[in-house]
Amino acid sequence: DMKTLSVPYIHVDDFKAVEDISSKLDHVHQELINITPWSAFPYKPELAFAMAYGDQAVFLKFYVEEKHIRAIYSEPNDPVYKDSCVEFFVSFGDEKGYYNFEFNCAGTCLLSFGEERSNRIMLGDELIKSIATRSSIKPANSKGSNIGWELILSIPFSAFHYHQFKSLKGKKCRANFYKCGDDLPEPHFVVWNDIKTEEPDYHRPEFFGSVEFN
Repeated sequence: DMKTLSVPYIHVDDFKAVEDISSKLDHVHQELINITPWSAFPYKPELAFAMAYGDQAVFLKFYVEEKHIRAIYSEPNDPVYKDSCVEFFVSFGDEKGYYNFEFNCAGTCLLSFGEERSNRIMLGDELIKSIATRSSIKPANSKGSNIGWELILSIPFSAFHYHQFKSLKGKKCRANFYKCGDDLPEPHFVVWNDIKTEEPDYHRPEFFGSVEFN
């Protein structure tokens, strides 16, 4: 059951204007990230994302509510997956290589490219710093002691370093979206498109869903 997502175009004057992008994304369809494939890790935060694209960038907004948040890491390519972390893995066309964008709740990014979990190429600080981010803590909608947070991302086409995109219009890609937090009191692994492996493993492009830029 491969999920499919149709990504709308939105016009923005400045792809770094995250406030503007954020309010536009609030009007875009939200996709739930709500599958916990591994029974050893049952905890499931409340989680959704909205995605759009413009003339120069891909826009993502994650909406999260969870029991604990943590943001220890502050430098590009730090192990942000140990913090409260959301992730976007993407490959274009039928290519084997995929990018993994991983962000903690403070917006610190780990970014690499490759065909599998091993032998990945870490992308540089300058490239990572070209991604506009804004994170905010919000009161949670749900009852109980959850903490709400949102992360807005504007990923310029140039961040897809091994591709020279002038436009994404009509392009197809394959992607998955995740939430984790390896060093949190309740480690968890939540996915958008189901992954059928024995152990938690996000580096499985064969389980990516289908995404098209409209």
